[in-house]
Amino acid sequence: MTRHAISVSVNGAPRTATVDARLSLLDCLRGEWGLTGTHAGCEHGVCGACTVLLDGEPVRSCLLLAVQAAGARVTTIEGLAPAEDLHPVQQGFWECHGLQCGFCTPGMVLTAVDLLARVPDPSEAEIRAALAGNLCMCTGYENIVRAVRWAAARAREARA
Repeated sequence: MTRHAISVSVNGAPRTATVDARLSLLDCLRGEWGLTGTHAGCEHGVCGACTVLLDGEPVRSCLLLAVQAAGARVTTIEGLAPAEDLHPVQQGFWECHGLQCGFCTPGMVLTAVDLLARVPDPSEAEIRAALAGNLCMCTGYENIVRAVRWAAARAREARA
């Protein structure tokens, strides 16, 4: 098996590892670096539980090889806000009861962060379209949509 030394900026901190060529970014984040907030769901790119931001773009970390992330910036749920604070989207999930079991939540939150970075005042349809690739078996999505709208409203208030 071919092994490769990689360097990645994860949540603003440099990380290095020597990994098998076929190791997924998901398994590297969880196994090599102990960042278990990124969840392993279907491992086929369908459920969205493993979503992280790669150079600011949401990606399915189960489908991306760790070697493909070499030199990139990766943001996981652990790096979204300082430990003592919540990101506005995380706060929205809290305020609006946008989670139940929490398994899908990291992927949902990071997908919503990307949406709000691109579309500061999304409609309900835009929120639903952005989150369509993230599956939730518990909530029925209503409170998740409310949480994203809540976060968008807080961001608008902060800009005003």
